[in-house]
Amino acid sequence: MPEARSHAVDIACRRLDPKAFLVRARRLCARQRGAGKARRACAERRKTHPGTVVATTVRGVRRWNTATLESSFPESIPAMAKRKVIVTIAPTGGMAHRSQNPHLPTQPQEIADDVLRCHAAGASVVAIHARRPDDGATCNPDIYRDINHRIRSRCDIVINNSTGGGVHGDMIGQLPDGSWEILWEERLKGMEAGAEMCTLDATTLSLSFFGRDILMNTPLSRGRELAAGMKARGIKPEWEVFSPTHILQDATTLIEEGLDDGPHFINLVMNVHRAFQNAMPFSPRHLQMMVDCLPKNSIFCVSGIGPSQLEANISALLLGGHARVGLEDNLYYRHGELATNVQLTERIVRIIREMDMEPATPAEAREMMGLSRPGMVRPEFAPR
Repeated sequence: MPEARSHAVDIACRRLDPKAFLVRARRLCARQRGAGKARRACAERRKTHPGTVVATTVRGVRRWNTATLESSFPESIPAMAKRKVIVTIAPTGGMAHRSQNPHLPTQPQEIADDVLRCHAAGASVVAIHARRPDDGATCNPDIYRDINHRIRSRCDIVINNSTGGGVHGDMIGQLPDGSWEILWEERLKGMEAGAEMCTLDATTLSLSFFGRDILMNTPLSRGRELAAGMKARGIKPEWEVFSPTHILQDATTLIEEGLDDGPHFINLVMNVHRAFQNAMPFSPRHLQMMVDCLPKNSIFCVSGIGPSQLEANISALLLGGHARVGLEDNLYYRHGELATNVQLTERIVRIIREMDMEPATPAEAREMMGLSRPGMVRPEFAPR
């Protein structure tokens, strides 16, 4: 008995009683003989019928005609396309000050210059917060329009203006009872500067900043006013959500009322729970829970605040989501090292490519989010 066959029989012998061993050995030998006959038949077939592809099986010879094969399998099969990832850069925000990071762009030209560099590095969407000349947060449409114009004149990145504004400057006011609130009339101004997208915080939150408790008061009626105003202007909302209830109740209610045509772009803001009441800390499990709550026909990205930015983005990519980076969400590149917006963009793009994906171009991002559709109102700064 050949060595390989003897080894196989030895293994069978260790596991079976003598009678079963003999049965197994006979079957194994018969199978070996059948395979040998099939191989010899294949060789003979190739000599006599050169136009036929043959393959051996345990039971005999399987034949295919080469013409059939050629019609079934083209000469060149294109490689599977890589998954496209929308990279959002959030360069400024409405919270941090330049004293916390000198690289924070706050003025129109500074923001436009930073955005151009991030676009070249692979960003396809920019989430803009406007600032006054004294760096205070604002939704002044004239300042927004100035920033939007400076960006659009130099690149085709998707422009998103905030209607959340910020926690200082024009955006907050003290009420007669002494409490502080993010002013509703200021938030509405964020829709008036011709952006293709605007953030939509359809949630009520209590924020703690600078020793103050600041209320972002957004009952459903106000969320509805924002969503309807955006739809009338051809603006795509980016839904800002901080917990599962914001998805299941606030965003989903308005989406089901027809105030946002799919696909719905939803930003999951995580790890801001120390300053935003009702917000979720980041963990892969918490992120998965929030993703499981998303309405149908949604795509998502994640704002990982502070040190969670990198791990939150990697987790989002693994779950089929998109990426968001920038000094609005995180001032540091690594522990003790202040970041720039370009550094954060280059790093996430490098990781996306290491994961065998590709950053989407602005045109691809618009198509993925449903921004360019016939019959839609065309915002001022949508590409022509």
